[in-house]
Amino acid sequence: MRTLTKFTLSVCVGLSLGAGQVIAGAKPDQIHRLSEDLTPMGSERAGNAEGTIPEWTGGITKPPAGYSPGDHHPNPFPDDKPLFRITGSNFEQYGDKLSVGQKALFAKYPDTYFMDVYPTRRSASFPERIYEMTAKNGGTARLAENGEGVLDAAEGFPFPFPENAYELMWNHKLKYKGIGGVRYNTQIAPTASGKFSVTVIREELLGLYYRPGVTIADINNILLYFFQEVESPARLAGNILLVHETLNQIELPRQAWVYNPGQRRVRRAPNVAYDNPGTASDGLRTNDMTDMFNGAMDRFDWAVVGKKEMYVPYNSYAAHAKGVSYDDFIRPGHLNPELMRYELHRVWVVEATLKKGMRHINARRTYYLDEDSYQIVLIDHYDGRLQLWRVSEGHAINYYDVPTFWTTIEAHYDLQSGRYVAQGFDNNTAVNTFNVEMQASQFTPQALRTRGRR
Repeated sequence: MRTLTKFTLSVCVGLSLGAGQVIAGAKPDQIHRLSEDLTPMGSERAGNAEGTIPEWTGGITKPPAGYSPGDHHPNPFPDDKPLFRITGSNFEQYGDKLSVGQKALFAKYPDTYFMDVYPTRRSASFPERIYEMTAKNGGTARLAENGEGVLDAAEGFPFPFPENAYELMWNHKLKYKGIGGVRYNTQIAPTASGKFSVTVIREELLGLYYRPGVTIADINNILLYFFQEVESPARLAGNILLVHETLNQIELPRQAWVYNPGQRRVRRAPNVAYDNPGTASDGLRTNDMTDMFNGAMDRFDWAVVGKKEMYVPYNSYAAHAKGVSYDDFIRPGHLNPELMRYELHRVWVVEATLKKGMRHINARRTYYLDEDSYQIVLIDHYDGRLQLWRVSEGHAINYYDVPTFWTTIEAHYDLQSGRYVAQGFDNNTAVNTFNVEMQASQFTPQALRTRGRR
């Protein structure tokens, strides 16, 4: 049984809730806490008793000197040095602060996998308007039936005082990422021996929920418009995916279309959901693993285990740095740990267990959400025999030009095959561009036909 913090024990009453049992409500009497003992996002403002987790003092509030919008993001903590290294020979002594999946990686790759643990920097921050709207949401937001939607919220985190797993997962899904953006989500799926090819993927996103003044009633249940085009290799170039991500996926499931340059036609893609394979992933990740988790939650029962201190990927600016080559990243079995940074942070632990009669390749998943951003930073995936199968790491940074705290690289390790897939490499492409002016008319099936090329 995982150890719960004092804070967790004070709020985790009735947290294990299945479909039909979801209870949640607005908490206007607690709004004052977002400027007192809690951060504007709803996390614990204070550090821990040992002093190894500091107080949150605002996160990164301005870019480092010399940064210009459009640049790759320089490391704001260039003088930090590792406090210690966790290896295959000593990981058991740190086991209470490691996930099941992390320990499995040490056991499988004892000679090559390690974690350099750095000083904890609570760098997560968001725009002032997001803080203001989060406070408003704290007094109004509520879950739709069975947790499959959010009502009476806008722009900010909907649930700064999370009462159950659904509220936590919605905080992750609705985290501010800019209104519209363009990014390279380049992907690599090496063989077990480390041989690889690169799939360059360009994506465009438009989040209606984040537009100032827009309410949930205004967005017609469309949370996010998503456009994805493969630019290389040649055999995949020109394949396009268009997704309309819905807020309530029981009321209206995610809608998707694909364009195939060989056929030169657009067709519906009803299977871009749940456990269908992700684009060009060699079956090593599922569609609902995009952004660590997205999509409908109806096939699982969700429960909060609690909150605990863990060593998690954080402030991964070395992995985001301009000019790092693919050869520098790729190693047999796992990414190059020299480029990764881990810190001690408090995380929410959420269990998702497959409902009886439902189908999914994972019978269970354990999600670890950073308390300051609700970003999922780790996942343990179990197969139908309830054996640990895959391990996911979300290496995140503060994109301080926005600001938002979001993954720069996601890595999904398959312990059974010895392979993995990693995505988000933008070290040698244009950096993510946020708050790009886009219109919903750019994300229609008709527009897809005009954008498709042979």
